[in-house]
Amino acid sequence: MLYVVLQPGRVTVFEDDADVEEATVFLDIRERVNDSGNEEGLLSIAFTPDYKESGHFYVYYSASSPRRSVVSRFSVGKAGPMAGDPASEVIVLEVPQPFANHNGGHLAFGPDGFLYIGLGDGGNRADPQGNGQDTSTLLGSILRIDVSTVGSDSAYTIPPDNPFIMGGRGARGEIWAFGLRNPWRFSFDRETGDLWAGDVGQNRYEEIDLISPGLNYGWNVMEGLHCFSGSWVRSEAEACQGPGLTLPIVEYGRAGGCSVTGGFVYRGERLPELTGAYVYGDFCSGNIWALRYDGSQVTEHRLLFNSNLQIPAFGEGPTGEIYVLSFNGGIYRLKVP
Repeated sequence: MLYVVLQPGRVTVFEDDADVEEATVFLDIRERVNDSGNEEGLLSIAFTPDYKESGHFYVYYSASSPRRSVVSRFSVGKAGPMAGDPASEVIVLEVPQPFANHNGGHLAFGPDGFLYIGLGDGGNRADPQGNGQDTSTLLGSILRIDVSTVGSDSAYTIPPDNPFIMGGRGARGEIWAFGLRNPWRFSFDRETGDLWAGDVGQNRYEEIDLISPGLNYGWNVMEGLHCFSGSWVRSEAEACQGPGLTLPIVEYGRAGGCSVTGGFVYRGERLPELTGAYVYGDFCSGNIWALRYDGSQVTEHRLLFNSNLQIPAFGEGPTGEIYVLSFNGGIYRLKVP
């Protein structure tokens, strides 16, 4: 089965078959979701590793009054595994959002069974609140939490090996990595466990990062591989000051597009020539690339094709095939040229 998250607040499900003619509504929480901003809405779903037994899944959505991001657990209802129960919501985490953009919004369970959450810097231009470099806020980070303890009291726990578990200088223990502007889609390589992320740039550069615990990915000191002055935020003299900034694996400029969409490492069977390559795209240009990284350097980075689509997300099927989602209402599958 394939599940598709719709920004206004619904999740639909249908057979993984190109000839399928209709979808079933799996979850409808439109009355709770605020999608008034272009980057707000119901943004992600993640099924627990024991979903077949527990029936639990998590969603990330934007809410209003006050503006905030919500991570909640839901369960399937009496109708069985094909229908989530809107009344089963247990709110796990709420994060205040100062602006309507840069919500991040991706959820995924890692190979370790913990829930990873992507949060943008809170929005507006150039990170005016400095959230990207502030580990006392959850914004501008990828979080890692243990939701195995979630129950009626909504409590999650922080894994003891999280890098900021000791909370030095007010750092939040939930943070796995920080210095991100708007991590728009991340994924785990199902073979190696590597965590890949696309981070949307400001005006000039988009980037792809390999995420490791405790690292600082540079925003708003860096944009891609370059110093970022950010007009009123910091001067050229202050740009790039700071220890231990982690550079992206690759960047591309405005000739390639204007908003990166992170994808997946291909582990399917239909396209053996792409096995082990990280496939990602750009929302504005519709370009789709593949890159290979040997642990120390990029060994291949090539444009696969221009799709002429607005690409908000990629999907991965149960056998590792990659799907391309588009704002034209279509879902596409990669094929041999």
